Amino acid sequence: MKAAVCREFGAPLRIEELSLAATGPGEVRVRIAAVAICHSDISYIDGAWGGSLPAVYGHECAGTVEEVGEGVTTVRPGDTVVVTLIRSCGHCHGCSMGRPVTCSTQFRLDAETPLRDADGKPVAQVMRTGGFAEQVLVHESQCVAIPARVPSASAALLACGVITGFGAVTNTAKVPAGSHVVVIGTGGVGLNSIQGARVAGARTVVAVDISASKVQAATRFGATHGVVSSSEDVAARVLEITGGHGADYVFVTVGAKAAFDSSYGLLAKAGSVVLVGMPASGVMSEIDPGTMAAYSQNILGSKMGSARIQVDIPNLVDLYGQGRVLLDELVTKTYPLEEINEAIAAVKRGEALRNVVVF
Repeated sequence: MKAAVCREFGAPLRIEELSLAATGPGEVRVRIAAVAICHSDISYIDGAWGGSLPAVYGHECAGTVEEVGEGVTTVRPGDTVVVTLIRSCGHCHGCSMGRPVTCSTQFRLDAETPLRDADGKPVAQVMRTGGFAEQVLVHESQCVAIPARVPSASAALLACGVITGFGAVTNTAKVPAGSHVVVIGTGGVGLNSIQGARVAGARTVVAVDISASKVQAATRFGATHGVVSSSEDVAARVLEITGGHGADYVFVTVGAKAAFDSSYGLLAKAGSVVLVGMPASGVMSEIDPGTMAAYSQNILGSKMGSARIQVDIPNLVDLYGQGRVLLDELVTKTYPLEEINEAIAAVKRGEALRNVVVF
């Protein structure tokens, strides 16, 4: 199969022929129809989080089940599926507490990559998916069957960007109706936090970004107000918009230190900052613990929107069908696999919400 392989951090990906291991018990082989370019992929490619090379990245996938291993019951060959990086056993402490994103079980595919290059040498399957390839081998728990009517490029976004942003609001923070919400960063994840806040019934949804055009675009997804952080005093504007109250919830959906540092000063009493974006390893942010304690404020971490994919993805598909969640509008452009480096470069330049590789 063809795959886009990273052999040197920061270098262009190379299209190579790789082989995939045989499908084992509980595993599923999926032929990929579409895989989106996420900023997490770019961070890995640039070496921000280290890791082994050579490697295949990509984790926002949709495709068709080709083969299932012994014991697989939730999907079958021919099913259209969303493939996520969330691999869970269903019985460890994290899973039993309803938090599959914190599953502590090690699987066969964790212990040994299923990918080999033309010389038989191992190639890392990054983020448990390796979706920049024609096929992937994943655990059954990573797949959710969806109706074939959902366009593959839109369906792929459900694997990460949508569940991460939307779920941070509805699962992690459980934002109640009437809340004042601020979302810092209006890329693919941020726009889905905005959609989540709108669906949750937030009173105000303030989109914050350094780009005026991105702030303007956020109104289409549910932002009631916009603040351009490169030219406006964000804290003053948030106070103005909320009638002097401040934000009940601030969602930081980018991995920039400045975004984390600025978020705490936007909070109302008893407000919560929700950390969604992933900075490079070693990036630190400072807080004033005295103020946070005195005002009963909170900091919440949100990995993958605290998603339970077997519940959340079907729900989002229904909301999409009802016109209450936008997916198609998040896709900026589609590319063939051979043009993946161009797709990545456009995302780096800030020209795309989500670029998608289609097969």
